[in-house]
Amino acid sequence: MNALPGFAAADADARPLHATTAEGFDAWSAAQPPARRAWLQAQDFTGAAGSCALLPGDDGLAGAVLGVADPRDPFAWAHAPFALPAGDWRMAEALDSAARDALHLGWGLGSYRFTRYRAAARAPARLAADLDADVAAQIAACVRVRDLINTPTEDMGPDDLEAVVRGIAQAHGAELDVLVGDDLLAHNFPAIHAVGRASHRAPRLIVLHWGAQDAPHLALVGKGVCFDTGGLDLKAAAGMRNMKKDMGGAAHAIALAELIMARELPVRLTLLVPAVENAIGPNAYRPGEVVATRKGLSVEIDNTDAEGRVILCDALTYAAEQKPALLLDFATLTGAARVALGPDLPALFANDDALANDWLDAGARCFDPLWRMPLHRPYLRYLNSGIADIANGSSTTMAGCITAALYLDKFVPAEQPWAHLDVYSWNDGDRPGRPAGGEAQALRACYAMLKARHG
Repeated sequence: MNALPGFAAADADARPLHATTAEGFDAWSAAQPPARRAWLQAQDFTGAAGSCALLPGDDGLAGAVLGVADPRDPFAWAHAPFALPAGDWRMAEALDSAARDALHLGWGLGSYRFTRYRAAARAPARLAADLDADVAAQIAACVRVRDLINTPTEDMGPDDLEAVVRGIAQAHGAELDVLVGDDLLAHNFPAIHAVGRASHRAPRLIVLHWGAQDAPHLALVGKGVCFDTGGLDLKAAAGMRNMKKDMGGAAHAIALAELIMARELPVRLTLLVPAVENAIGPNAYRPGEVVATRKGLSVEIDNTDAEGRVILCDALTYAAEQKPALLLDFATLTGAARVALGPDLPALFANDDALANDWLDAGARCFDPLWRMPLHRPYLRYLNSGIADIANGSSTTMAGCITAALYLDKFVPAEQPWAHLDVYSWNDGDRPGRPAGGEAQALRACYAMLKARHG
């Protein structure tokens, strides 16, 4: 499993790497040779979180020491791959299993650079380690999310997204069904078709099936808007600039499905990705139109830029028809969630308290946070329509992420355990382990929750 960037074979010839917290620095320093203590004092190194000091030796570089915060937090280690000189490194002191796994996760996430179109400025330092297969698979899942989101729509349209899922299905022996273009109408997915019909790349519903028929059924749905112009309610340039990331929900669902299959969790998995471009053209869907849905509810289009919920409602209806034990969806659905919680905290909505609490608890354990928001159903009044069963948007800016979740809730039966994650899927700037661009959020937490439930 050591093919991931940032890792070397466990037996590689590597320099020693020490680590200390600020609180533990005095004790750690006291155990060091006097010359090393003097050297670190001259550099004013105190073990502060995110710091690094190189250690001199008779023949040059003898090692290094990292300052970390909580050693169980993967991001406490994530500065290491680019704070250290390139080359191979090995931990000089033994770590407990939680800190070791955090080190490996943080090193893998910190080593990532998107290099499809431009080589990285330098290679990351490599950690000599025997990676646990589960940890390696989680790193690979986060890398999958980042790569999918970072790839521009010219190379990651609905057809390209289908090709990615097809490759994953072939690798894991899964079945794949895809409905494209007017076949969506023939098989009663009219809302997906309406949103995507104006693009030169046909809309589609990508469906993957995997696992034993008698296993607990898990359905994953991901919003696959490969580019969002806003439609006829056109976005401003600033709002459109990063809309290659509007398939971030699909990226999460695809990567989670791949992780589940790679680790062979004992579930029967269904992955559904409605993949479209919300484009402008002579047959683009319009504000004020009434769109049919698979569930039979009519939807008045208040705003064509609220398209994600329109494609998701058909996919959620189809998923719920199969009566899975658990239904999860991921979507870059609202800017309102970012206003409420900022870029780092995905907004969780759930109709099942045990499900919500399990995901929240897993997030706390994994240092992969999310925050629960209410499905306050009185706010459905903001989606009233004078001519249809429901509107896809509202004239008020209040409770925007809640009303979006309530729209989706209308298409999920009350008895169906369901959770919806409104993710930003993006880092606006560079931080250790979180380079600017696409990001996986609450994915590791979701996997930990599923693993705890299913073993």
